[in-house]
Amino acid sequence: MATSEDVSSRWSEILAPNYAPATLIISLGVALLALNSFVATVSLPTAVDELGGVALISWAVTLYLVLAIVGGSGAALLKQKLGARRALLGSASLFLVGTLVVGSAGAMPQVLVGRALQGLGEGMVAAICFALIPALFPARLVPKVFGLQAMMWAIAAFGGPAAAGLLTEWLSWRAAFLFSVPLVLIFGAMVLVAVPAQLADEQVVQFPGARLLLIGAGILLVALAAVLPPLAAAGLLLLASLVLVGAVWLDARSRDRLMPPDAFRAGTVVGTGLWMSLLMNIAAAGSAVYLVLVVQQAWNYGPTTAGAVAAVLAVAWSASAITVANVRQRSTRKLLIRTGPAMIAGGLLLVLAGLQMDQVVIVLAGQLLIGAGFGTCNGYLNLSMMEAASDAERDRTSALVPTTQSAGGAIGAALAGVAANAAGLASATAPSAVMAAMIPVYALGFVVAVLALLAAWRMVGLMQQSEHGHAAMLADGLPGEAG
Repeated sequence: MATSEDVSSRWSEILAPNYAPATLIISLGVALLALNSFVATVSLPTAVDELGGVALISWAVTLYLVLAIVGGSGAALLKQKLGARRALLGSASLFLVGTLVVGSAGAMPQVLVGRALQGLGEGMVAAICFALIPALFPARLVPKVFGLQAMMWAIAAFGGPAAAGLLTEWLSWRAAFLFSVPLVLIFGAMVLVAVPAQLADEQVVQFPGARLLLIGAGILLVALAAVLPPLAAAGLLLLASLVLVGAVWLDARSRDRLMPPDAFRAGTVVGTGLWMSLLMNIAAAGSAVYLVLVVQQAWNYGPTTAGAVAAVLAVAWSASAITVANVRQRSTRKLLIRTGPAMIAGGLLLVLAGLQMDQVVIVLAGQLLIGAGFGTCNGYLNLSMMEAASDAERDRTSALVPTTQSAGGAIGAALAGVAANAAGLASATAPSAVMAAMIPVYALGFVVAVLALLAAWRMVGLMQQSEHGHAAMLADGLPGEAG
């Protein structure tokens, strides 16, 4: 992969004939994930009204998320076994089957099966698309690819709920889910055109069943903790952490690893980068879960207005990612990596202050700051991890990024649920009680964002040590270092 010091590039370059098919593949992979998330949020309540089984609606989201994390965890190994083209086509086919199952469901159990298949397929698609970025694009274009991803999320944040709502109202909730079918077919056609057919590795790969089972069980325990009383939830979270640590320990000792050897090791750039990514997503998850609900309950906002307040974050993410995509100086990139978590921490405090003061302008300012925090640092965080990984481990590192982000969202939502329940949100009726219950949710997010900031400082420090060591070896004229 080219170095990050390459000459400047224009946005139009990722749309040039030699990169356009790869750009479309990455964009469609992100669009499938983003649109499906918003469609489910809007259309599932109508599906429950028609099919019954209201108690199962949360499981339609939980199973999707758990299976997406499991699929993402095994994606690098699947790519190694089958090659990128067949792995993507197989994953997309799995998502397509799940979509058709949901769209034709006659009862909620079928919806749950379809959502699980959707999650498994989409988790693998997203992770493999991430792994393809350093393979299909030079390093100078990678920040623009991440900027384009942020743009796709922003478009989905505004267009997804509107399209899903219109399809649900004018046709049916089934039509809203089946809207993904033509996108999957276009995605598959582009994969056939743009992704090389050859296998990445001819060796026989053992199926990592025990490790995937542990990862899925750990995330499922985290999700369950959100609906239990605080004491039971704390115990379940402790058990979940032990299960997930066990999965990482077992993977490190396996011949065919799911994760790179530096995964979550505090003394490496990749390890601290993954911690930073995990912690940032944990920090922001509570606000993502509760903000729309709170402004509806306490301020009597309608779904559209409340959704617009939440969507400001995605727009800020996209705009900031595009703004910083042309940064070439390594020192500036490092500054952006360190600045991102600080902006997220400050944004969470602003949102909390705005809620407590009944000032929507302050809430919007906080949303803008949180989104800008992710947008300014996310692309260069991911690029730095890809550059730090060895050629042999780049696929595993890249594929682990979206899986880590999803895991952070799941863990953060569960922790926020425990905090909100402990503060009495479930029994709160008065707006003041609802707002008071948000204090521990946002306080927890702020503390985790500060931890992400510490991880960012550690990561940049390790990057600087590596660069100084490399420069010293070049100055000593060691053989083999000049390239």
